[in-house]
Amino acid sequence: MGARNKPNEIYLTRVYDAPVKLVWDAWTDPKQVAQWWGPRGFTITTHSKDLRVGGHWSYTMHGPDGKDWENKTIYHEVEKYSRLVYDHGGGEDRPPLFRVTVTFEEIKGGKTKMDMTMALANAEAAKETKKFIKQASGNSTWDRLAEFLDKESTGKEKFVINRVFEAPINTMFEMWTDPTHFAKWLAPTGFSMKFLRADIKPGATTFYCMENDTGLKMYGRAKYLEVSAPNKLVYTQEFTDEKENQSRHPMAPTWPAVMQTTVLFAEESPTETRVTVTWEVVGDYTAEELETFIKGRAGMTQGWTGSFDKLEDYIASNRN
Repeated sequence: MGARNKPNEIYLTRVYDAPVKLVWDAWTDPKQVAQWWGPRGFTITTHSKDLRVGGHWSYTMHGPDGKDWENKTIYHEVEKYSRLVYDHGGGEDRPPLFRVTVTFEEIKGGKTKMDMTMALANAEAAKETKKFIKQASGNSTWDRLAEFLDKESTGKEKFVINRVFEAPINTMFEMWTDPTHFAKWLAPTGFSMKFLRADIKPGATTFYCMENDTGLKMYGRAKYLEVSAPNKLVYTQEFTDEKENQSRHPMAPTWPAVMQTTVLFAEESPTETRVTVTWEVVGDYTAEELETFIKGRAGMTQGWTGSFDKLEDYIASNRN
């Protein structure tokens, strides 16, 4: 793939913890793609698919609001386990929105690096499409693919969310490990956060309180399992009462007691860092609690999106 600096193009990179064959099959098998394609809340119906040069994929995306989106993909290049080039977003009555080039490369550890380029007619069209993708949570499609691949490989249910921030990797790591910074942006929208105790290192814990304008307080504790600067953080977190006794989510009593958060930091350029957050249920939990977690992915996306928006604003304010 060439230089990633054309104003009419949108770029996306993801690394999946799965061999390239699994990723390719997830992309090309209609039964598998039906389980993850589209933003969170969307489902799809494939009408026909002919995966070869000149072939097509005809499908309907069903939005959570009941609106249907007809799509017809036309394939221009098909190199098994390696590369696809296709026109996206067209239909019988309209031209495609953009051309996609996506490559798949197996890298160290049995992982797969997916690089995607979306080429539009001009820079303005790329700017508007980028804005639309963000508003429609379009990038959650690639998070859903990570969750699907994890489920296929390990049988575990996980939640994944990614975002690229305009900040060097060391700055991003500091935003997650310096309590002064962390408290400024992590709390859900409408809440502020205060650390009552903070010791961010392997084996140590933090104790914090989040409070909104109505006076609702939520206490929590995090235990750090791994702190590997500047690439990885792993910690568990649980709700507690004000005396630090384990409790439950005050507004969701069947929410699992203990969650594990894994945060990966990857340098996309000297000034950009991709952050990948993975959530999973750990410890003892019931089937009902796991089901609450599975059904709560849309809410988790909303919550993390609000926190990430605050983090973007906080980084910008520190830069100015």
